[in-house]
Amino acid sequence: MDQLVAPIALYPDALVDQILVAASYPEEIGQAERWMQRNSGLDEDQLAREVDTQPWDPSVKALTEVPAVLANMDQNRSWTAALGEAYRDRESEVMDAIQVLRQRAEQVGNLESNAQQTVITSGNRIVIEPADPQIVYVPQYDPWLAYGAPIGVWPGWYGYPGLFWSGPGIGFGVGFGFGGFHRFGGGFHDGGFRGGVAVHRGGFQHGDFHGGGVHRGGFHGGGVHGGVHSGGVHGGNVHGGGGGVHGGAGRR
Repeated sequence: MDQLVAPIALYPDALVDQILVAASYPEEIGQAERWMQRNSGLDEDQLAREVDTQPWDPSVKALTEVPAVLANMDQNRSWTAALGEAYRDRESEVMDAIQVLRQRAEQVGNLESNAQQTVITSGNRIVIEPADPQIVYVPQYDPWLAYGAPIGVWPGWYGYPGLFWSGPGIGFGVGFGFGGFHRFGGGFHDGGFRGGVAVHRGGFQHGDFHGGGVHRGGFHGGGVHGGVHSGGVHGGNVHGGGGGVHGGAGRR
């Protein structure tokens, strides 16, 4: 399980949630990535309108806001499919593995609050939120070395440029506006990730797990929740407020 979650365990909770749900649709990930390549000449508003018309799961649409993450999931399709299957069938194990790796990263100095993120520890649970609710920074690290003791490399793993590097440590590149996440999966409000389209299946906030109901956000409230594939989204396009790219920090 460590191999599956290591590449994303240090991402902000809201982004982790989108990735876990989107991984259940690896074919749509591939479709979205190739669509993005074919439509790279569209301006922001055009891209937003066109993405909104596609038949992909809202979680896949939201990842068009962080194109490097989308491209990485497409490049590492076997990992993506395995991650989606694990999340679907063994959600609690996936969530627990993420927490264990976060604790390990914190112990070796690779997880802490800074200008890009806020790290909150409550009991034995660690929550990662953007320092600015409108901007998400994707951390850059070697997933096989960032947690202290090395983790076996996923077979055939491709380290996507801009997301991974060789060696220990962690850094941050550009930040992405959180508009699409608000449209397709909610956003950070009042210290937690919540709101959005009712498609996501579970997560955690401050370690309190519970069951029942349909999860309407990401890592908020915790637990195993039933999920649905809505295939579309209502009330807006992929580029809500707060779009754009923001400068980040280098490697520590």
